[in-house]
Formats: sequence, structure tokens, C-alpha cells
Amino acid sequence: MQDILLLSGPNLDLLGTRSPEIYGAATLEEHVAAARARAALAGLGLRHVHSNFEGDLIEAVHGARVDAVAIIINAGALTHSSWALADALAVFTGPKIELHLSNPAAREPFRHLSTLAGVVDGSLAGLGALGYPLAVDAVVALLAQR
Repeated sequence: MQDILLLSGPNLDLLGTRSPEIYGAATLEEHVAAARARAALAGLGLRHVHSNFEGDLIEAVHGARVDAVAIIINAGALTHSSWALADALAVFTGPKIELHLSNPAAREPFRHLSTLAGVVDGSLAGLGALGYPLAVDAVVALLAQR
């Protein structure tokens, strides 16, 4: 079975309790389960990696070059600062979707920059829990075009 790699960055393990008025009440595990269920409907597996450490996420992207067909990434605050993560993603040749529960463009000015935007195929932002299954749908559509 082909796998999608779902990456979750710093502080996303606090979903459900951290600022639910911004990020919603669902936990990270619930978002992952929704994405995994949508991937299964398309005949794909989904492997999830969460880390609060930038290097772990970069290593996961490197590993995906041999064991994943696509990457969905919610990099959390690293979205706005990690050129190293962007460089790692740039080398991955499969579909890449950037995902955010909230809409960074409608938030604090430092969140308006995405270091990842230039190396991903597309971004989903501000759709809350809907974003996770929609990101899988985007990956499936992009894979079908290849």
C-alpha cells in the first residue's frame, strides 16, 4: 500500500486544549484519524509523525523520499521560520500540501509569511477540522494527475 506522510509540528500535540477558539476542540489524534479514514477510502495508507523538534520533521521528510507518495504538513509555527524544512520539502518529488487549522493570513503579522509556500503544491488554511480530509482529497487528485 502506498502511504501519505502526515507531519505535525510543534505544539500540535496540545490541540483540543490549546486555544480552542482558534484551533477548535478536536485533538491531534482526531484529526489524524479523519485523515487516515479518508486516505483508506482512496486505497492509501497514512503514516503520521508529530514532533516538537524541527530536525525530527526534516528527517521524516528525508525518509519520505523512499517510503511515501505524498506529504501533508501542518508545521505549526515552523511554517513561518523554517527555511531548513522548506529546503527538505523542496527535494521531495511527490505531492505536498501545507495545512493550517486557522487562517494565518487573518492572524498576527508574523504568521503571514510561509517559508513552505514556495515548495508545496498547495495550501489549505482556515477550514478547521475539514482541512485534514480535504488535504487528503487534494493529494489523491494530484496523484491522479501524475
